[in-house]
Order: sequence, then C-alpha cells, then structure tokens
Amino acid sequence: MKKAVFILCVFSACYCYAQDGTVNDLKKASQQTIKKDDKDTTLKVWKKGGNFALTLNQGSLSNWAAGGDKFSLSLNSMLDLYAFYKKGKHSWDNSLGLAYGFVNTTSLGQRKASDRIDLLTKYGYALNSKLNLAGLFNLRSQFANGYGYAKNVLGVDSAYLTSKTFAPAYVLLSPGIDWRPKDNFSLFVSPVTARWVIVGSAYLRPFYGVPVNKPALSEMGAFASANYQATFNTNLGFKSKLDLFSNYKHNPQNIDVYWANMFTAQITKYINFNLNVDVIYDDDTKNIDPKKGPAPQILQMMGIGFAYHFKN
Repeated sequence: MKKAVFILCVFSACYCYAQDGTVNDLKKASQQTIKKDDKDTTLKVWKKGGNFALTLNQGSLSNWAAGGDKFSLSLNSMLDLYAFYKKGKHSWDNSLGLAYGFVNTTSLGQRKASDRIDLLTKYGYALNSKLNLAGLFNLRSQFANGYGYAKNVLGVDSAYLTSKTFAPAYVLLSPGIDWRPKDNFSLFVSPVTARWVIVGSAYLRPFYGVPVNKPALSEMGAFASANYQATFNTNLGFKSKLDLFSNYKHNPQNIDVYWANMFTAQITKYINFNLNVDVIYDDDTKNIDPKKGPAPQILQMMGIGFAYHFKN
C-alpha cells in the first residue's frame, strides 16, 4: 500500500511540473512580437496616401514711414490625395487635388489667390509590363467665384465676374493607351476623346466659348497626358502633369494646354517649402484684359508653412 501511495505522489509531482512548464511556455509565446520576414515580398493591393499643406502670412503697420498696407493677410491651403489599386493585370489609379487661397489687404480688400479642383481616375488592363489598355476620367473646376480687376475712369479698381463655382467645369472621358516605362513616368494617349466645357451662368458662357443658349460645349478630339514624379533625396521632390487636347471640331491646330508643376522641400518633419507653377492655354477662353486676344494663364505660388504627409 505504501508503495502504491509513493508511486502516486511521484506521478502527481511530475504531472504538476509538466503543467507549470507548459503554462510558462504559453506566457512567453504570448509576450513575443511577430516580426515580418524580410524575404516577404507580398504586394499591397491598395496604396493610399496624401499631402496637406497650409501657408499663412500676416503683417500690420502703424505710422510706418516706409509705407505699405495697414494690414495684410494671406492664406493658402492644398490637399493632394491618392489611392492606387494593383492586382494581376488590373490597375486603378485615383487622385484628387484641391487648393484654395486668398489675400486680404487694407487697400485692396479680399482677393482670391488660388482655387483648384482636379479629380482623376484611370483604369488600366496590362498588355505587358509597360503598356496598358486604359480608360480615363478627369474633372477640373473651382470652388468659389473669381473676379478680374481693372481701373475705372476715376482710377479706382473695379471688379468684374470672370468665373463661378463649377463654372467653368471641364469634364473629360477618354479611352486610350497608357505607357509606363518607369515607375515615376507615364504617358497616356488617346485619338478619340470626349470633352465638355460646362458653364451654368449664361453671362459667363461667352468667356469660355460656350453658346449662350447652352449650358455646355461638347468637343471631340485627341488627348495626351504625361505625368512625372521624382524624389531627389529624402527631402526634395518634384511633380509635373502636362495635358494636351486638340478639338477636331474647331481649330484643331490650336492645342489646349494644362501644365501643373510642384516642387517641395522638407525643412523639418512638419515644415515644408512649396513652389507651384501652373500654365493654362485655351484659345476659346477670353483674355482678362478685353483689349487683348487669347494668352497663356500663369499661376505661381511660393511659400513656407505647415505640411503633413500620410500613407498606408
């Protein structure tokens, strides 16, 4: 009997020791962090991100002998978002660029400095590693009313309306070929593209070549879009987009141009230097100076301010 009791005690002690060891092993395993294998090359189906920038300048003068406005304030904001999908032979690129800014001075009042809405979505089906069959949709417009300024007979600035919210709005639908020889460059070409110039205000329609009795002008033509992006080092970047459109229905030799360029330099984690230069030419758009004919529209903005970058 004593022998049986002894054997039972030894068995129980061994069992408890084994259980304690198992519990300890489970605790250690639960506290360990899972590290991704460096050899794991699984690609993300979606790549999302964007940039936000805000530049603010303010100044005031009181009894300042050198002269100047008593008060000045300028604010410029910019938001760029992207979402890129890639799986197998299918790709879907989406981007949204928004910008708005104004300048307010004692002598001139408030005036708009920048205003942009640019939505692009492009689907592609890969023919090979560098060539895609693609379909592209683009919307370009603005948020707020725009004004031109001229001196009246008394030499005082007078404002006159040149644009309104979504007037004009440019809508483009285009099937074509998308060539991507490198990750940072793409060229989209289409021989058959539909474009609509939408202007809701009858007063503004003649400024953009739209018939007074119609809310939109329908155009058919050839379209090309080149996109380039470069990072010179961890702090310097450049992005450029050039769109060209030739209207088969009216003066096809006069090519419409939309060219947007942005140079950025990261000074600190949240402070950026930005330089934007946009060039637009459309011979159907009237000159701000009614005495002159069609001419390039140029916007240049430069500033240092808050910036935030985000991505998945």
